[in-house]
Amino acid sequence: MKTLFTTLALLVVSLSISAQQIINKKVFSKKMNKEIETVIITPKLIKGRTYKTIYILHGYSGNADRTYKQDIPDLTGKSQKYNTIYVLADGNFNSWYVDSPVDKSSQYQTFIGKELVDYIDANYPTIKDRKSRGILGWSMGGYGALNIGVFYANTFSIVGSSCGALDFNRFGENFHNYQVDKFLGEFKSLSKEYFTFEKTKQMAQTHQFYIVDCGTEDNQMIDMNRDFHQLLTNEKIEHLYIESPGGHDPKYWNKSLANQLALFDNYFSSEK
Repeated sequence: MKTLFTTLALLVVSLSISAQQIINKKVFSKKMNKEIETVIITPKLIKGRTYKTIYILHGYSGNADRTYKQDIPDLTGKSQKYNTIYVLADGNFNSWYVDSPVDKSSQYQTFIGKELVDYIDANYPTIKDRKSRGILGWSMGGYGALNIGVFYANTFSIVGSSCGALDFNRFGENFHNYQVDKFLGEFKSLSKEYFTFEKTKQMAQTHQFYIVDCGTEDNQMIDMNRDFHQLLTNEKIEHLYIESPGGHDPKYWNKSLANQLALFDNYFSSEK
């Protein structure tokens, strides 16, 4: 009889815990009038429990599938370890995560910062509080995380950029080569709202925490990241800046993003 009760008890517990999942979902964007491929990674969900969320933005030419298969090792394990739901938004290869003033079908700032957050909060057991919600990305996604994170400061409490493409002033021909002009128009007519270095007055008032890192051999990005760190320091904006050996490649951001996810978890714990 005792064995029967033990078996029944274990069955009840197992029924209240769902298996860990990697969910491929098409999420509808009202502003763009189209569905966006999104990957949602959950820990083993326990009935009645709510979870932290982190939105992860891939770099130029990436996609949500590649993010968990190649760019960040063992996201499923990290999801379980940190009890966090990871939301991997697809940035359409090269959208730069902006609300494009020249292409109305590319409005990724609103989609990720508003529409996708609303969808995830409505359909998954999230903690619906900015203190338990963050956003990070690398390269183009580092730019996107800061752009979206600062704009939606009431939504995200922590923002991370790894080897971020933070200064269009230094792009030169790459402004065209990386197709920034396709979504923001010509550089000479670019509004200040799209320059990361122009966001410090907003950042000083958002009550957010920022993490910025870059590889010391990343010739494309290291100087702009160092200068951005110095600007934040001069403006007394709370942040963590990290440099470590590495270039602008998967080997660097594999390590960097894993470290940032651990730092995000420490931050969430300190905010409780």
